Amino acid sequence: MAIPPKEQIILGIDPGTRLMGYGILKIEGKKITVIRYGVINLLKYTSQELKLKKIFERITQLIEEFLPDEVALEAPFYGKNVQSMLKLGRAQGVAMTAALMREIPITEYAPRKVKQSVTGKGTASKEELATMLEKTLKIKFEDNTLLDASDALGVALCHYYQTQTGVKVGKTKSWAAFVKENPGKVKK
Repeated sequence: MAIPPKEQIILGIDPGTRLMGYGILKIEGKKITVIRYGVINLLKYTSQELKLKKIFERITQLIEEFLPDEVALEAPFYGKNVQSMLKLGRAQGVAMTAALMREIPITEYAPRKVKQSVTGKGTASKEELATMLEKTLKIKFEDNTLLDASDALGVALCHYYQTQTGVKVGKTKSWAAFVKENPGKVKK
């Protein structure tokens, strides 16, 4: 089993084109501390380009301020609206680019995986996830407007839980390196 670093900072991101949630956890041994959480409000921007620019700028600011060791993102869920999926994918890509520009490892988690990790139930609602995070992290969300932020904290906490199992995730910086390190996981 890998020895966890003495201190680790994880930036969790819940991508969105209207509201993008973020949550930052500091891990010291087994102690988990919430550093900051919130939402990037994109509702006032009318064009997709301005929204993407704002996402990049704000994620870059968070990275520069808190120097995360790893970034964990919620993977987009598949919906019927193709245009919404394209916009969400772009938002996620811009957030990933901000981390990649600083060579920070990125890991994606399906929404179901995040909920399963945090609540024990992959079908948990956003409200159930927030309630479990309040108990686990000993914080209090003031209202439901921060559900995107609580989702992001859930992604960060899920990442912490997943990396404590000794399974190597989020450390590979390129597809070629991943294939070399994991030949049995790639089908030809």
